[in-house]
Amino acid sequence: MNFSLILFILVVLTGIAWIVDKLVFLPQRRRIADNATYNYDQQQQCINKRSHNENTVRTRVRLLIEYLCRPWWLEYSASFFPVILLVFMLRSFIVEPFKIPSSSMAPTLLVGDFILVNKYDYGIRLPIINKKIVSSRNPQRGDVVVFRYPKNESINYIKRVVGVPGDVVAYQDKHLTVNGVAVLKTPMADYPDNRKLPIWRLKKYVKQYSETLGSKRYALLNEPDMPPFVIGSDNYSYRDNCNYNDRGLICKVPPGSYFVMGDNRDNSSDSRYWGFVPDQNLIGRAFFIWLNFSNPKRIGSFE
Repeated sequence: MNFSLILFILVVLTGIAWIVDKLVFLPQRRRIADNATYNYDQQQQCINKRSHNENTVRTRVRLLIEYLCRPWWLEYSASFFPVILLVFMLRSFIVEPFKIPSSSMAPTLLVGDFILVNKYDYGIRLPIINKKIVSSRNPQRGDVVVFRYPKNESINYIKRVVGVPGDVVAYQDKHLTVNGVAVLKTPMADYPDNRKLPIWRLKKYVKQYSETLGSKRYALLNEPDMPPFVIGSDNYSYRDNCNYNDRGLICKVPPGSYFVMGDNRDNSSDSRYWGFVPDQNLIGRAFFIWLNFSNPKRIGSFE
């Protein structure tokens, strides 16, 4: 069961409690409180005490509080409804937080980064069923997107869009070409790779490049000792649109789908292995790192 469904169930349950309290329980409590204060006033008149006596006022207030207060089970359920509803609306239609679980998007996004995802940039979708009800712009080449993994939609992935519907994407000898135009790729300082060697050995470095795709410029990683060809690709929809060879692959992106890749090109499970991302699987555009416990300096926009 995904978190959106859990949150939706909580909204429904607390919303029912909130409505029933407003329409049924609150009027009952008010009647009981009014009767209690009326009976108390009658008692005070019988013993000739003034209604404005300080002790009398305190007692009336105590009676009102006692009878108007919700029972504990209703207090917790109904009181949380506005908060849960606000969280649900923000998370479903405005922004949603995610945590980066792997290094497939390094160096742009690192393990432990907490990111925000824009939920309305690609259109407004109904939560749970993810059906688009308001159209907006489509993903552009270079966008970093979060989507439901086509092979298992209970899992969320994050990758960079390198091909939009109708594009011919070629990744040959670790060089990206879109519609016959080579994507600009310039060398940068080598990037330290702490995963490969034990700490008592020398640190290993991988090749780092700057790539410009569309209006986006970003860094990517390549390992010279990794082969350029794809090993172990799945059988996926529109696989006939792709031609695999010993230099890599060439794919034509089908309608309503996107070709995505990780910035850590030789350590990323992406469209080269499991195919295209359908539009209905899109969750939103990632744009901001809002927390990283081990490195607070990473907080900010990564676009």
